[in-house]
Amino acid sequence: MDLGLKDKVVMITGSTGGLGQALTRAFAEEGALLAISSTKQAKLDTMLPELAIPSDRLITFVVDVTKEDQVKNMVEKTIEHYGRLDVQVNNAGYEGPNAAITDQTLENFMSVYNINVFGPFYGMKYAMKQMIAQKNGAIVNIASNGSFVGAANMGPYVSSKHAVLGLSKCAALEGAPHGIHVNCVCPGAIDTPMMRKIEKAYLGEGVSVEEAMKTFGAAYPDGRYATPEEVADLAVYLASEKASHFNGAALRQDGGLEATSR
Repeated sequence: MDLGLKDKVVMITGSTGGLGQALTRAFAEEGALLAISSTKQAKLDTMLPELAIPSDRLITFVVDVTKEDQVKNMVEKTIEHYGRLDVQVNNAGYEGPNAAITDQTLENFMSVYNINVFGPFYGMKYAMKQMIAQKNGAIVNIASNGSFVGAANMGPYVSSKHAVLGLSKCAALEGAPHGIHVNCVCPGAIDTPMMRKIEKAYLGEGVSVEEAMKTFGAAYPDGRYATPEEVADLAVYLASEKASHFNGAALRQDGGLEATSR
């Protein structure tokens, strides 16, 4: 299926993480023009040779998504470079400290919210201005199965992902009259470095990756994690005009876990 993303301008934050790399590759394979970011230039320098994306089809930024001015600059420089912005993928995320509510602090919550909630807010704030002018655009926010369920000792992360879903629904209603669709991908566990941190927080340093994946994977009816590529493929579809009648949607990519809900 041709998703019609060739030469579309796509902005992706958090591009050097496990899911970020898969997103970058997936959109590159569709022929998109890319604007990607990471928190460190060294991370970009390590990843870029592996991607082999022509230099005229890629611009990079070092961005801390907790800083509104840096996100604004990325959006504006992307538009200045390519002349438009068709797709924004707000992917940068942080799992936060693992602790019970009784032991959490405001600082812990804000360290998560500043990335997971305010990062997408800043991104959409400036991207939607351009998309409204174009009368077209797509925004994909990487939320989580944690947008729907709780998880002990993950109060900051789970509540932040609930907030991202609510924010996305508001943006979807505001963007709909202007030809903009805003949706969330909501995966369960993904086989990424972030999940390695969560595994260790719950199971301890001594547990192997294989044992951890078996333990956590048992929560899902299909018995496994999502791959980064599966999540990226869904994001690519939602970014396309093929999905333009999806708006304010939250697609739970959780191996059937949603089907167990009562």
